[in-house]
Amino acid sequence: MALVSVNELLLKAEQGGYAVGAFNANNMEIVQAIVQAAEKENSPVIMQASQGAIAYAGLNFITEMVRLAAVSASVPVALHLDHGTDFDQVVKCIRSGFTSVMYDGSKLPLEENIAMTKKVLDMSRPIGVSVEAELGKIGGTEDNVQVSEKEALYTDPEEARYFAEQTGVDSLAIAIGTAHGQYKGEPKLDFERLRKIKALVRIPIVLHGSSGVPDQSIRRAIELGIRKVNIDTNIREAFVGEMRRVMAEKPDEIDPRKILGPAREAAVAIIREKIRIFGSAGKA
Repeated sequence: MALVSVNELLLKAEQGGYAVGAFNANNMEIVQAIVQAAEKENSPVIMQASQGAIAYAGLNFITEMVRLAAVSASVPVALHLDHGTDFDQVVKCIRSGFTSVMYDGSKLPLEENIAMTKKVLDMSRPIGVSVEAELGKIGGTEDNVQVSEKEALYTDPEEARYFAEQTGVDSLAIAIGTAHGQYKGEPKLDFERLRKIKALVRIPIVLHGSSGVPDQSIRRAIELGIRKVNIDTNIREAFVGEMRRVMAEKPDEIDPRKILGPAREAAVAIIREKIRIFGSAGKA
């Protein structure tokens, strides 16, 4: 089927009380793994590309890989720009065929973040492209987006209400204690802050930096209103870990398909596991 908008998927998730997984599409094998996992679980799915992935693979390659995967898929698939900090990059992704974009103005002053988010909405809404924004800074590193522990600030509930009202954005990523990349210890999510934000903001809420967060914490966050959960690091760990295992067992292997094939299967397994945790299995 054709690519769908993220907004369409998240509104259904809001009604059903579950979350949709947003998985980073870093190469062909991972794109295939995301679709295979979603089909096996009969789940809607979001494939997203970061600015770093676009710079590495090229915008056209990523767009066409995901578009082909979606056309051949039996479940709804959306294509989303993850952490778009550059307005020109957002425009290019929309023109390329992305059905959703994230404008990340979280490092900007509040009013400037609002103004830029509205600028993106003015361009995207008439053509049915979903827009995600971010308020509060999520710690860690996501490709070329870096936020130090000192800079990482939790989202203020009243600011979230004001931001949502002023922009009319489709979904909002918030900072409640998660971080990008690998955790040094177990993350502690601020569920009370999430509860307050959800009571004030009537749009789908997004959780970034979810790899490494305990399953019970993810489930609790979804119970409290999270509708989109981003996963990248866990897929990389599974994918590269299996590559290393195969190469260690077969050091003379030179066929990349015999190394990347098992890695793809490892990615399928972890994505299926996440989909079940998010509650979207059987919701396609």
